[in-house]
Amino acid sequence: MLDWVENNWLEIFGAATGLLYIYFSIKQNILLWITGLISCSVYIIVFFNSQFYADMALQLYYVVISIYGWFYWSDTKSKSKEVLKVSKTPQREILILSILSVFIFFIIGFFLDKLTDSTIPFGDSLTTTLGIIATWMLAKKYIEQWLIWIIADFIAAGLYFYKELYPTTILYIIFAVMAFIGYFQWKKSITNEQTKTA
Repeated sequence: MLDWVENNWLEIFGAATGLLYIYFSIKQNILLWITGLISCSVYIIVFFNSQFYADMALQLYYVVISIYGWFYWSDTKSKSKEVLKVSKTPQREILILSILSVFIFFIIGFFLDKLTDSTIPFGDSLTTTLGIIATWMLAKKYIEQWLIWIIADFIAAGLYFYKELYPTTILYIIFAVMAFIGYFQWKKSITNEQTKTA
């Protein structure tokens, strides 16, 4: 057991900081961006070693979006007395994000299939695409991001199990369950806001 922990300590650390990230996400705490930054930095290495190239690239995107999210949430607080509120995704943005998702999925999948030694190019592409879209929606505090995470996390858990990344498999199952909790917590937040303005 100790040998296994010693050989997988980096992945375990990434999983632990990932749990903090999802906890802070549910609580709408700005620290989510810091813990997310740490977790995704660790997973750049973990996914590279496991040939999850699209997921590795996704972690690089998470680094950038974590910095953006931190400043976007901080900037909203400083420029107005109102904190950025949870809201539903506008219909126009749903259409744009849907089209963009299909485009990103096929581009990444084609690239992984033709130019890398990835063993699951389109599975990797799917979770990466969903992660890109959901994280951008998180930065905007759109509630539907949780629904995307539920789908992405369950698919990812299956892929990581297949690649024998067991701590990460457990992490993503927990992520999926916590995404359910996050959705209902954020929904309650919207209801509370509507009650205040009614």
